[in-house]
Amino acid sequence: MDATSREGRSGIADQPGVTGPRERRIRSFAMRRGHFTAAQRRAYDELAPALAIPLQREPIDPVAIFGRRAPLVLEIGFGMGETTAAIAQAHPEIDFLAVEVFVAGIGALARRVHEARMKNVRLIEGDAVEVVHAMIAPASLHAMHVFFPDPWPKARHHKRRLIAQPFVGVLAQRLQVGGILHCATDWQDYAQQMLDVLSHEPRLRNLHADYAPWPRSPWCERPTTKFHARGTRLGHGVWDLVFERRGG
Repeated sequence: MDATSREGRSGIADQPGVTGPRERRIRSFAMRRGHFTAAQRRAYDELAPALAIPLQREPIDPVAIFGRRAPLVLEIGFGMGETTAAIAQAHPEIDFLAVEVFVAGIGALARRVHEARMKNVRLIEGDAVEVVHAMIAPASLHAMHVFFPDPWPKARHHKRRLIAQPFVGVLAQRLQVGGILHCATDWQDYAQQMLDVLSHEPRLRNLHADYAPWPRSPWCERPTTKFHARGTRLGHGVWDLVFERRGG
């Protein structure tokens, strides 16, 4: 089953036992028929179910899911899972909830988690906008990572970009006071839009304002992936934006 056909069944309102109308929101990801290797398919079928959290309309209980009380990080759109796996392996004391809509990436991350014998990663297959609205309780997250979301480069598609209001307000609400929202993109105009939107969200403050030094904490780590390294060699820029949840 390819990504397109699978995602068509991954909406929260489409799940057995879940009732109520599905809110119509602008989709922030482009459906595409990506390459799904045999290894990824096998991992998706055999390994991902043990890590998967079913879609639901109520906030999850992280203690019940992970079997412990620990800081929680939400990874939105983790791609092939290289960054998520690297951060999670480096910080076993932190729990990671990883959301992705494409099954190839879910299979890839499930295999990484299995091979490294990590206990601190769980997966949700679905639209991150729906997941955040329905399944993440206010003030429950220590950090969120949104690395390289779909840039929607054409001007007429900019309304589909994930880092925009009102969703940024919802993200800010899900963070604990002092929690971190870390975004990254390799599209300069998207970085500028992110900066504008995040800077105007009253519950967030820019930790890079006035050329402040990079915060040294596990909430702000972004390991260099093969994709990033290749872009750097080709002269492509990468912009990181790190914002903190204000008190009050």
